[in-house]
Amino acid sequence: MSVGIVACGALATHIAEISAEESLDITIYPLPPLLHNRPEKIASEVDALLIQIRDKHSSFAVAYADCGTYGALDEVIARHGVKRLVGNHCYDIFAGASEIERIMVDNAGTYFLTDFLVKSFHRSVIVELGLDKYPHLRDDYFKNYSRVIWLAQRRTPELEQAAMDAAREIGLPLEIQSAGYAGLTKQVLELIGHQ
Repeated sequence: MSVGIVACGALATHIAEISAEESLDITIYPLPPLLHNRPEKIASEVDALLIQIRDKHSSFAVAYADCGTYGALDEVIARHGVKRLVGNHCYDIFAGASEIERIMVDNAGTYFLTDFLVKSFHRSVIVELGLDKYPHLRDDYFKNYSRVIWLAQRRTPELEQAAMDAAREIGLPLEIQSAGYAGLTKQVLELIGHQ
């Protein structure tokens, strides 16, 4: 039987692409990406989904970093005897924890984007924060940020324009750093024990 992967919805498409490229026998069970706006719910949602699919696969993995659960997700994966992606958040996975740490030491006011966030910025950020209805709150929300860094997995002209639009919407300058898929690919292969 294939490996069942409970995945963050923001990573599910990327993992499906990796699965196709690497010919992996996995089944992806995505959870809504908007859970990141309520990280206290991530652990319980992962737990419930692992219970729901436990008879469908011989092994399982969780494609989430800690993602603001402050260890609650680690308690769930320990209870189920599975592994998760290594890192505090997906930025660590794409760019590497040491690079994210270096960026934050250089400028703690950095707001990060991934390809998923670039594509869904209006819905995931603007609407979720209510800035579509109350745009005057933008500066309150983003006053402690001084720049946006897009950790580009696949840099295309369309995504680059969307990243520029997102940075403009929150009034910050944009920097682009090519992160690619190497970090995520390596971690997914390690998660499922693929050599």
